[in-house]
Amino acid sequence: MAKIDIVPVRDRALQKRFVRLPWRLYREDPCWIPPLITGQEELLGFRPHPFYDRSKSQSFLVTRGTRDVGRITAIVNVGHVERFSENRGFFGFFECEDDSEAARHLFEAASTWLHDQGMDTIRGPVNPSLNYECGLLIEGFHTPPFFMMTHNLPYYAKLVESCGFEKIEDLYAFWGEMSMLESLDTKLAVMVEGVKERFGVVVRPLDRSRFEEEVRMFLDIYNSSLGGTWGFVPLSDREVRHIAASLKHLIVPELALVAEVDGKPIGSVICLLDYNERIKKIDGKLFPFGFLRLLWNKKGIKRMRAISTNVVPEYQAWGIGLVLHASLVPRLEKWGMKEAEFSWVLESNHLSKRTLERGGAVVTKKYRIYQDDPPRKN
Repeated sequence: MAKIDIVPVRDRALQKRFVRLPWRLYREDPCWIPPLITGQEELLGFRPHPFYDRSKSQSFLVTRGTRDVGRITAIVNVGHVERFSENRGFFGFFECEDDSEAARHLFEAASTWLHDQGMDTIRGPVNPSLNYECGLLIEGFHTPPFFMMTHNLPYYAKLVESCGFEKIEDLYAFWGEMSMLESLDTKLAVMVEGVKERFGVVVRPLDRSRFEEEVRMFLDIYNSSLGGTWGFVPLSDREVRHIAASLKHLIVPELALVAEVDGKPIGSVICLLDYNERIKKIDGKLFPFGFLRLLWNKKGIKRMRAISTNVVPEYQAWGIGLVLHASLVPRLEKWGMKEAEFSWVLESNHLSKRTLERGGAVVTKKYRIYQDDPPRKN
């Protein structure tokens, strides 16, 4: 067997090799969706991204002879260190052939770098944090992922676990057809109307005339609603602005709803069309004409991902999430939506799980977060 080497990614040529490796690893996997290359380079820190205003990372390739066989990125998330008062590093963007020695070299390199940065333990995968794509797929390999969800080969869990990592938390993807959403609306209609009448809840779609301001408002609700959620670190102001700008052409305003009480935004649901089939056709390349193919005839996309339903803390016991989902149903019917994924949902989020299960949604994929110290909750 050819000699194995670890290569720190420190120049543009190595960055391109790092980014392109999955195209070879997944060439026989019909469910794999290539990343949007420009966005991937930003999240890796190969291009400017506000996550790296304070945080930092180091990527590594592992080679056998002249062939790249794996990759990993070690991440210091300063926001996490400060919020949880622990020196925990992270790993992400992990890809590897079914080669336990190569995987071991990758995790050893990531661990050494993180320990040099003062980190004591490692958690992942996050790309590069829980606010972006995260989790290792452990169930549900037979269908493609929905937009902005991860996918990997079935043997990845074995590689990660062989390097001393254990489960700390699972993430669920719930799937439903429109008939299930209609059932959810029917079952809970009385409760929903009661909440709306009792508290004066008004639901409206995103205002196109104030698009960027509205998206920032949605993300502010996201930040304020998740303060007590496992592992959550709020988006920075610059991250909020960056994400708002990146979603400008992807969000369909009528599929992004806000709940208000006395004119004050208290909750929101953001749905994104499942652009993955189109991303596959353009092979992850937005330029020169890929973005036109991506965004053309959005009405033709009949799958969507409910990416986030959030309610500010003081209103979380009111049933506002149910009101938002019920208000979403007629809009999905008008669009002609066929199916939806609600993802991701923490296994510890019992309220959201029960609500989705009541509506008939089923878990179709499970993702796992690992760490290299004994499992414990933050």
